[in-house]
Order: sequence, then C-alpha cells, then structure tokens
Amino acid sequence: MWKTFKSDIDVVFDQDPAARSRLEVVLTYSGVHAIWGHRVAHWLWKKKLYFLARLLSQFSRFITGIEIHPGAVIGQRLFIDHGMGVVIGETCEIGNNVTIYQGVTLGGTGKEKGKRHPTIEDNVLIATGAKILGSMRIGEYSRVGAGSVVLKEVPPDSTVVGIPAKVVVREGVKVERGDLDHHLLPDPVADKFKEMETEIEKLKKELHAHQADKPVHEGKDT
Repeated sequence: MWKTFKSDIDVVFDQDPAARSRLEVVLTYSGVHAIWGHRVAHWLWKKKLYFLARLLSQFSRFITGIEIHPGAVIGQRLFIDHGMGVVIGETCEIGNNVTIYQGVTLGGTGKEKGKRHPTIEDNVLIATGAKILGSMRIGEYSRVGAGSVVLKEVPPDSTVVGIPAKVVVREGVKVERGDLDHHLLPDPVADKFKEMETEIEKLKKELHAHQADKPVHEGKDT
C-alpha cells in the first residue's frame, strides 16, 4: 500500500512541471487525495463493507470535487490533473500510467446491469471535458481529445476527437506516442468544410470555363 502511495506521488513529478516538492503534492493536490481516498474505499468495497466504502467515496468527493465509485478498479500511476468534475463509474477499469484532466466522465449509457462503464488500457491520455460512455475499451497509448464524446471502442495508439469521437490522423502522419498537444488537435469538422470550399472553387472555375466557351447570341430567334 505504501509503495502504491509513493508511486501516486512520483507520477505527479513526471507529468506536472508545476510540482515543486513532495510536501506540496501531499497537501495540495486534489487528484492525489481522490486517488488515495479511492484506494481505501475500494479495499472496503472488496471486503463487502459497501456502506463504509460509499461513505468514504462521498466524503472524498466533497473534499476534492472528484467522484470515483469505490467499485472502480484503478491501476498504478494514475494522474488526475486539475480534477474538478471528474466522474469514474462503478464498473470502470483503468490501467497503468493513465492521465485524466478536469471534467472527464467515464460513465454508463443507461440502466443496464453488469459491465457498463469503459475499460481504459495502459498509457492513455484523456483530455479536458471528454466523455467516454458505455462498456468499451480504449486501447493503450491512445489519446482522447478535449470535449470529445466517445461511444465506440478506440484502437490502440489512436487519437480521437469530435462528437461523436472519430479516429483522426494528424497532418497525414500517424500520431506518435507521447503527450497530447491540446492546441494541435485535428478538427474533422473544419477539415470537411475546407474540402467543401475546395470543391466549390473547383466547380466555379469549371462553370466559368464552360460559359467562356459558349457562344453569345444577340437578338431574338425568329
């Protein structure tokens, strides 16, 4: 348990350049507090002490603004940065070295029983405000763009953006593994508009060329 707590602190220094000292992280990082609260609540949940587990998770939610159901399974080195509004559902499974930003929801889509929340594999980054809804798998080394709504499974080593989220390729090159530059996210809607503008310009030129070749008749036909 203490080794796990230490790794929860270490990942902050790997991911957040603003972190200055371990004392600062322990006392001021709400994401770390939420994860530690969840680890204890999840231990109670596995012991079938459901009421105590839910009570602790709600207290943690009140303190941190991050809601993690005690039934959720979370791996090592989860980093929740500026985590206000993050929601993680009961049957959610999160792998190792995952990064989640504020406003992210890992939720269900209805009142179905059983596995109804997503599975997040290792080394995934989920950007601000993204919603991943339903029982699906987000492949390892994938990145979910800010504000995206994911309703289908995401293949490994992919970047998805949009509502609903679609797999995109940035500048015609396969997305490299590593951090996601939020300001460089591709915009599939804007790309489609650019394609339409190009096609319209092409049609205009063809129309002008056709009109230039057509003879002009003066007067009325008799």
